[in-house]
Amino acid sequence: MDNLKKVGLSALAGSLVAFSAATAGEMTVTGSAKFTYTADTGNEDSDGEHFDNSRWGMNQALAATGSAELDNGHTVTLMHAFSTNGGAKSTSVLTYDMGSMGTLRYQEDSGALGIGIIDDITPTADEEVWNGLGTGAASGGDLVGRVSGGVTGFNYNISLDMVDVNIGYSPNSQSGSQADGSNGTTGGLESSKSVAISITPMDGLRIVAGTGQKGNADGLKSDDHDTIGATYAWGPVTVGYQHSEIDDGTTGTTKDTKQDMMSIAFAVNDDLSISYGSQDTSRQGQSIDQEVTGWSVGYSMGGITIKAHRNTAENINQTANNESEHTEIALTFAF
Repeated sequence: MDNLKKVGLSALAGSLVAFSAATAGEMTVTGSAKFTYTADTGNEDSDGEHFDNSRWGMNQALAATGSAELDNGHTVTLMHAFSTNGGAKSTSVLTYDMGSMGTLRYQEDSGALGIGIIDDITPTADEEVWNGLGTGAASGGDLVGRVSGGVTGFNYNISLDMVDVNIGYSPNSQSGSQADGSNGTTGGLESSKSVAISITPMDGLRIVAGTGQKGNADGLKSDDHDTIGATYAWGPVTVGYQHSEIDDGTTGTTKDTKQDMMSIAFAVNDDLSISYGSQDTSRQGQSIDQEVTGWSVGYSMGGITIKAHRNTAENINQTANNESEHTEIALTFAF
């Protein structure tokens, strides 16, 4: 890791016009041993069958990580993650940890920024109720109503006692990655800007709120994203509720959405947990709501964890009979 140390201040004190540093260092490669069985994904055909093909799969992602401590005590960490299935999917994150002054990171096509970090805080034993839904829906289209701050760009995080703050910025609302020395050739969207605040005023209680703007497909227009929610843990039971609104900035349309999410999770014992959740989304001018429900279970025994969830969606994108469902069982080994 000492080989990376020279990245230090020389890399951070580069020109304001172009930042460039070529350095060699050690990277640690990690992966996970996860085996999955996925069934009943997407919409049924006229015979009530799903186009599942092979239902068995394995985690095919690897992550290479390296870090260095600078002379001022700050830490720089670099992570590249990529799929071994042809390398079609890759993400990168560069993190600058300033200790008590917070953490700044730049990420490409990875995770969430700003308000997207708190897009769904409702408790679950496995995945969220919307996981795996949308693809293969009868009339096409994805689930709508969840707030977002983009996935490619900058995020600043700082924690002060019981308050945690995330400020996100996604240039041109980009969702892809760029090699060094290049710039995006697609986009043309308004940049996304958002802030998310999480407060823990007492043991077991967490309150979140976020607001921001995200560029949409209508040229230089933005949608307003707002959310507020809370979770409360009391003994083995944790409950959560969240309300989100997206005000569509597209010219000449009224596609404002409101979404309510709620769930309950129960820890049966130290090894077994179960949960159930729902998500209801209404859209201005539409008479039907998008309705999503799901349950999940998680069980651990030594170095093996078994988790499962089943999610269903109706009226996706406020379209009648536009349905989707997803069932997944995952076996993870720790070694």
